[in-house]
Amino acid sequence: MNYLAHTFLSGENPKLIVGGVIADAIKGNHLDIYEKDIALGIKLHRAIDQYTDSNDIVHHSKERLYGKYHKYAGVIVDMFYDHFLAKNWNDYSTISLEQTAYNTYGLLLKHHSILPPKIIRMLPFMIYYNWFVSYADINKLSLHFQGMAKRTTFVSGMENVTEDLYNDYSLYEEEFKHFFPQVIDFANKYLKIE
Repeated sequence: MNYLAHTFLSGENPKLIVGGVIADAIKGNHLDIYEKDIALGIKLHRAIDQYTDSNDIVHHSKERLYGKYHKYAGVIVDMFYDHFLAKNWNDYSTISLEQTAYNTYGLLLKHHSILPPKIIRMLPFMIYYNWFVSYADINKLSLHFQGMAKRTTFVSGMENVTEDLYNDYSLYEEEFKHFFPQVIDFANKYLKIE
């Protein structure tokens, strides 16, 4: 799952959303420097990632990409799934994707003082290019992959990955549509326990 999915799965609690977005930039388990709900958002994000990594449906999506993209297959599937979430947003939310994006960017700006450096550097681009809304458009998704390919240490080939998405589009979308209700259920149960 990528930024959009983690935002959605964090529910309506603003602090959980902030924690969910910043989680990948937080190392270790010293979360006591964060407010309780931000720390919970970080933990939720990590639990969702573990759940996702062990899910058979996600494994099938990654498997088709692994031979070509190796260790980047997981990141690619995360982006594919954010694409399908953005494309089908109204099936999952009564709040528009545009409003969700606006609200989330505003929350991150409001909490700027606690954002990790990686998120501080990324946030202007996220807002300017309106990442959440842009995920729905394959041409804009392709630009995201091109940018990611430039930042990888090794040759990743990600700049061409939308060809793979086109080739198996309906299969990836079907896998997403089967998986996403499962991860929604997982996130809801996790939050009830915590």
